[in-house]
Amino acid sequence: MRPVKILTDSCSDMSRDLREKYDIDYARMKTVYDGKEQWASLDFEYYTPKQLYDIMREGNRILTTQVPPDEFTRIFTEYLDKGFDIVYIGCSLKQSGSVNTGAVVARTLLESRPDANIFCMDSMNACIGEGILAIKGACYRDQGLSAKEIFDKLVTERKTINEYVTVHSLDSLKRAGRVKASAAFFGNLLGVKPILIADAKGDQVAVKKVKGRLNSFHEIVNMLKESITDAENQTIYLCHADCEKEEVDSLAQMVREEIPCKDVHISYIGPIIGASIGPDAIGIWATGKEVTFEG
Repeated sequence: MRPVKILTDSCSDMSRDLREKYDIDYARMKTVYDGKEQWASLDFEYYTPKQLYDIMREGNRILTTQVPPDEFTRIFTEYLDKGFDIVYIGCSLKQSGSVNTGAVVARTLLESRPDANIFCMDSMNACIGEGILAIKGACYRDQGLSAKEIFDKLVTERKTINEYVTVHSLDSLKRAGRVKASAAFFGNLLGVKPILIADAKGDQVAVKKVKGRLNSFHEIVNMLKESITDAENQTIYLCHADCEKEEVDSLAQMVREEIPCKDVHISYIGPIIGASIGPDAIGIWATGKEVTFEG
């Protein structure tokens, strides 16, 4: 059996420490600002988080692209040439067409490599929710599962990723086409903070509105507390779009006090998701009950 490489993309928001710990690589998307294209680095090589989010705070919009075909060709070829089979866990097809592009490139590359395999999976998630599935894939790889076995298991588990995110408004997501326009009223009421989830179809959906920022933190912690399973053996992932340290620490402390988890991992929301969701978004992710809600 060929060894397996787990790949994801710029939407996974996996920090370097996670990628190194689990031996995961990613295919890069691009940002476009002021007419200039730049690789969407999860290590913030081209913008610091503050620089990126300050651009948006000043009222400017950053555009994004899916993974270019030549980037898929580069990264797939790199690992095929090293003898790996590949499992690529991509951003939800409701938010990016990258999985379909990857599948087209994979078919072309495999024509001359009949013994190799590339599996391209719609994670039906984004941000670290996509990353959690990549981590699960890496753990299955380390248990000795084949690429096909890993792919099959992740397909059955992708709806168990529970996401709860709060934002100041839905304006950025609406402009980027990442949330249903009918939900935009959630973000247009004074002091009301929308709560977002990844629904059963992979859409970003506003499901609740809460008065006040602190109350929205309590709400997302309570929602995760109700849905998480086997909390004691899980890391809960907290990602934020350049929030104040006091806010990040406050939410992390709430999680630790309310949910008996193994750890809380804190990292930034990266350039692609950040460009869509806007500054000061913050959320928590873990594995839990199957998501059945459809917005």
